[in-house]
Amino acid sequence: MFSYFKDFLLNIFIIFSPLLFYPYIYKYKAQNRDVLYKFLLYILFAIALVLAMSFPVNLHGLVYDFRSIPLVLGSLYGGPIVSLFLYVTVALYRFAMESPYPLIYLLSVIPSFAFVLFLQRGYHSRKLYQKILMAILLCTSIKLIIFGVYLSLTHQLEILFYQPVTMIETYLLQALIIGVWVYLIEFLNTYFHMQEEMIKSEKSKIVSEMAAAVAHEIRNPLTTVRGFIQLFGTDDLDKQKREFYQKICLEELDRAQLIITDYLSLAKPDPEIIETITINDEINYLSNVLMTYANYNNIQINRILPEDHQQLRVVGDRYKFRQALINIGKNAIEALPDGGVLEMQAACKNGQAVIIIRDNGIGMTPEQIKRLGTPYYSTKEKGTGLGTMVSFGIIKKMSGKIEITSELGVGTEYTLTFPRVN
Repeated sequence: MFSYFKDFLLNIFIIFSPLLFYPYIYKYKAQNRDVLYKFLLYILFAIALVLAMSFPVNLHGLVYDFRSIPLVLGSLYGGPIVSLFLYVTVALYRFAMESPYPLIYLLSVIPSFAFVLFLQRGYHSRKLYQKILMAILLCTSIKLIIFGVYLSLTHQLEILFYQPVTMIETYLLQALIIGVWVYLIEFLNTYFHMQEEMIKSEKSKIVSEMAAAVAHEIRNPLTTVRGFIQLFGTDDLDKQKREFYQKICLEELDRAQLIITDYLSLAKPDPEIIETITINDEINYLSNVLMTYANYNNIQINRILPEDHQQLRVVGDRYKFRQALINIGKNAIEALPDGGVLEMQAACKNGQAVIIIRDNGIGMTPEQIKRLGTPYYSTKEKGTGLGTMVSFGIIKKMSGKIEITSELGVGTEYTLTFPRVN
């Protein structure tokens, strides 16, 4: 009895093993890669099929296995092509095992194959309990059809009625196994479908928020420009005011252009050109770009660079890397409304390239740091947060890490860590 239990337990483990790998292949179905999904599904059920045939259960002289379960499940969830290949696998493996009457067995499986094809239609549109009942009916019918035809053609039909109690018990166990299997796979399918719907819902929500935020941000400068254009129509407007209004209009239009540029960088990034980047050169470039802006705001820029600059290199898109550093540098300057010091440092720590950008400005709270880099959050009154989000995305795409430490009234420090290359 214990020997039977071990054999049945091994077969049950074999039958349920495809469920362990099913979540990994379902993603191909979600991506509409049906050919790859069905191929992997066939591989899973073919392995279970072969293993089930390799370790049958011997019940008082009656050799029994659960090959019909992966055969039915693969057919129902894989479709006609998977079903055909599974039937071919059964026939070929039985032939390889040198089982008797291979041609007669091949003839006996043809009616069951036709029956499977007939019941496959409309299976996925049925309710759960109907699917379970259909799978149980199909699994039992296939076994009876193959046994009946095969034993009839080999003149051994009496074996079908040999030890009927044991036969009924095995069929009931088979029904229980396939019923649980269908329930579990349908549960997984429902769970995956809910995940996909949640992701779609989140994407729609993000797109809606993005569109609303961008529209709001662009509307503000356009409203300002519209108001000043109306003022241009007044007859008693002197030259000084006209020039002042014109300057404001141009500044607001420039701001609208920056908002659109940030949005386009986020929505459709430019193709990358991967190359080796020398950190010291980029720090010097950043310093030169920000020099005028810093002088205008009474800010001193200090650079701390290693002497052997050729040893500090990273790999990435040079243009996007500069874009990220300039954005962080400008944010640091804007955090120094009353002037101060902006320090840029490059170093090699633990075999990695490190860039530190620090200021002694207004600083941020832990809550502000936590939200920094999220869509449409900015510590600046007229900021959109898109530029910071794009910059953080560029750094992470270069396998970089971002660490921000800040204290109100003391300043902020950005530590950017990248894998170093020779």
